[in-house]
Amino acid sequence: MRFPLNKTLLSGLIIILLSSSCLAQLRTTQSSSDFWSHVRFGGGIGLSFGDGFFSGTLAPSAIYEFNEQFALGVGLNGTYNKRKDLYKSTVFGGSLIGLFNPIPEIQLSAEFEELNVSRNWDDRYARPNENYWYPALFLGLGYRSHNVSVGIRYDVLYDEGKSIYGDAWVPFVRVYF
Repeated sequence: MRFPLNKTLLSGLIIILLSSSCLAQLRTTQSSSDFWSHVRFGGGIGLSFGDGFFSGTLAPSAIYEFNEQFALGVGLNGTYNKRKDLYKSTVFGGSLIGLFNPIPEIQLSAEFEELNVSRNWDDRYARPNENYWYPALFLGLGYRSHNVSVGIRYDVLYDEGKSIYGDAWVPFVRVYF
């Protein structure tokens, strides 16, 4: 008897295993006195507006650098969108991110993101309002210079009908202080 494996469950299990491994290493190699010297804070702010459209995003995040090659972190995401006479939406959620730098200039990443999407359509369109959870698992490649990384990531769970992103390929800029 075969059991179908849900992509969301599989990606969540991978993230949990990676997190557990990194946290176990953290407990054995770091004392609590220098924990904060390895924590970096960053995030994103986004604004977009045009003819009857507005979108605003706040997405703070923090990572713990285990060494010069490995880091693990968490993030939050809050977004508000409004298209005049069409819809309003809010998006809230969180993410887990793992970073690996095989050499200082190259950064590989895996990020699991779980977002709650609430979209309210204007009554004139007779479309039902939507409220659902959307998972994304991004695999990324970037160029890194000091505390800034620029690159591209791909959502392996991309669903065109549900994703808040227009495409499975999403460029990124990461800055951690």
